[in-house]
Amino acid sequence: MLLVDVEKIRSGVKKMLEVNMGLDKGETVLVLTDCLTPLLWINESDEEIVEMVRRTILAKSVYEVAKEEFPGNKVEFYVYSATGRSGAEPGKEVEEKMASHDVAIAITSYSLTHTRAREKATSKGVRVASMPGFLAEMFYEGGPMDVDYEEIARETRRIAEILTKAEEAELKTDKGTNLKFSLKGRRGKADHGLFREKGSWGNLPAGEAYIAPLEGTANGVVVVEKEWYPSLKEEMKLIFKNGYVEDVRGGGEVGGKLRDLLGFACREEREEIYIKRRNLAELGIGMNPNAKRTDVILEAEKIKGTVHVAIGDNSHMGGKVESDLHIDFVIPNPTLKLGGSLILEEGKLKA
Repeated sequence: MLLVDVEKIRSGVKKMLEVNMGLDKGETVLVLTDCLTPLLWINESDEEIVEMVRRTILAKSVYEVAKEEFPGNKVEFYVYSATGRSGAEPGKEVEEKMASHDVAIAITSYSLTHTRAREKATSKGVRVASMPGFLAEMFYEGGPMDVDYEEIARETRRIAEILTKAEEAELKTDKGTNLKFSLKGRRGKADHGLFREKGSWGNLPAGEAYIAPLEGTANGVVVVEKEWYPSLKEEMKLIFKNGYVEDVRGGGEVGGKLRDLLGFACREEREEIYIKRRNLAELGIGMNPNAKRTDVILEAEKIKGTVHVAIGDNSHMGGKVESDLHIDFVIPNPTLKLGGSLILEEGKLKA
């Protein structure tokens, strides 16, 4: 049984490097991925272990296709030990490896997007596609990579401008989400998937407009619905007070792990680490018409008509909080007001 059908991903990989990354002849490409550590073999579920192994093999297949399709470019494959947490630093060796290429394709299980390693690479002109949780079928015809990225760029930039002009946000759903926060002084950004200029970066698949809320201003509740977060079998509520998660209710095993990550029973000397992880870090609006999966955050947060909020680090998107964690939570069928103007109504774009 083939874990990756190379011929099914070939066209998507070629398009990614040509269209999304704007690869020129002679440029160097790094395809990197993270692999299971002994601790992850012990702590992760069988399902999660299988997905990580598949993703590592997918990254190797992308590397092999890239080598075959772009003989005028030097393509390198690099594997490192998984950090076990999105936003955690991958280490000096990974940092140096990323910074030594023209293009870096990060097909990982734990995100490098909000790390100093990614930031240092892009500051040196490297073009980075961060693809945490990526699946082979995202390359297939009709998948979230198979879209008009020029149109995605136009739409996400338009919504990013609306975010920039707004001074406050109000987010509600009929499931109980009710959250308000300030956007004053913050700039909206577009994750449009076109990384052709030196130092440009973002997710693939892409398709979102996002902004870092003003720290200390978020109050209310976010309801994360079951099956809208990996392995989430029951509803989970995040309670925010003055910009930070004050409590996590429900969520079963997922909720328990999140409570541990946020340190609600922590020892005092580590309290600052946990407080930073609790920060409301991001508001994002999905804009990709081919994004469909709800259980893979990378794709779910791009679903057109959804909103996502994140906690933890926002220093790489215009905020002031540096954290070793960045976790997104996707909210379907939202009603979103920006500065009093209706942007989404029950998942329908009104702007």
